[in-house]
Amino acid sequence: MGIGGCIGLIVVGAILTFASDWEMESVNLDLVGLIMMAVGGIGLAVYTSIYKRRRAAGAIPVVEEHRRDVI
Repeated sequence: MGIGGCIGLIVVGAILTFASDWEMESVNLDLVGLIMMAVGGIGLAVYTSIYKRRRAAGAIPVVEEHRRDVI
């Protein structure tokens, strides 16, 4: 899940929690919205931590040395 998916989960969860007044008998939409926002936040934190590691690992320059024997 990328950054867009995480932000989408947070937005949809916030809409379900704060901006909707729908009521269903078997599903608590406020709780579903809170769960979606939590999953989006956790996903965003995990994605950024993995992205930082990849970026830091790619910043190290690779030096290749070729030995040429001249007679």
